[in-house]
Amino acid sequence: YYERCGLITVARDVNDHRRYDAAAVRRLVFLTRMRLSGMPMRDLQHYVELVDRGEGTVPERLDLLIEHRDTVRLRIRELQLSLVATEYKIATYGGAAGP
Repeated sequence: YYERCGLITVARDVNDHRRYDAAAVRRLVFLTRMRLSGMPMRDLQHYVELVDRGEGTVPERLDLLIEHRDTVRLRIRELQLSLVATEYKIATYGGAAGP
């Protein structure tokens, strides 16, 4: 998927099988974690473009990641409140709340 979107380039062997080097694996893990945490594809694409443009883009990359971190922290707080409400309702119905 990320290959089709142009976010990662993977070498291929003579049988056309993908050959992931360490850098490709690191990028793939990063991309997967960012998507899992809710980063939009357009932000991931922008981030990869910045990385590909070189070291001069580090301040902009940092800004993008700080903004995403703040979004993730807010989402975690919202999920914690949702968990508390869910556990309250479970207890109300006689079930056992979390571990």
